[in-house]
Amino acid sequence: MARAGAIVAGVHALMREIVRPGLSTEDLDAEAERFIRSHPGATPSFKGLYDFPKTLCTSVDAEIVHGIPSRKVVLREGSIVSVDVGVHLDGLHADAATTIPVGEIPAEVQRLLNVTEQSLAAGIAAAKVGNHVGDIGHAVQTVAEAAGYGVVRELVGHGIGARFHEEPQVP
Repeated sequence: MARAGAIVAGVHALMREIVRPGLSTEDLDAEAERFIRSHPGATPSFKGLYDFPKTLCTSVDAEIVHGIPSRKVVLREGSIVSVDVGVHLDGLHADAATTIPVGEIPAEVQRLLNVTEQSLAAGIAAAKVGNHVGDIGHAVQTVAEAAGYGVVRELVGHGIGARFHEEPQVP
């Protein structure tokens, strides 16, 4: 799984390098797929999963998750784009998302990105021996709400391994 995870991290790094105003989310998808397939044996996890047609999930601005890349969705200065990618390699999946600013972003949008990073760090810190899975979600939610934000309760984290979605769910 570490090898698949390294490719996921590589896709994130590539996206941070190339995201700019004027690119479409389809452009991002094509570059991500090229990068993944340049690693022998690696394939995009999302493509074909539950009939999903693309390599990435790309969500722009207020779109929460699972946006489908399209030529019609063109990145604009001041926007943010969430890039979610999964890679299958050696019989195992790895999956992660990151949110990337498109050019200069407003201060309130940067604050949102900062708080989500802090929330993630709190969740990771809560993922330790002796804690319950619910402690992870609680840590994330506590940081978000303390900053005046909320969480989308209908969406959860998930385990991953030989299958893309595995237990446990992380509320």
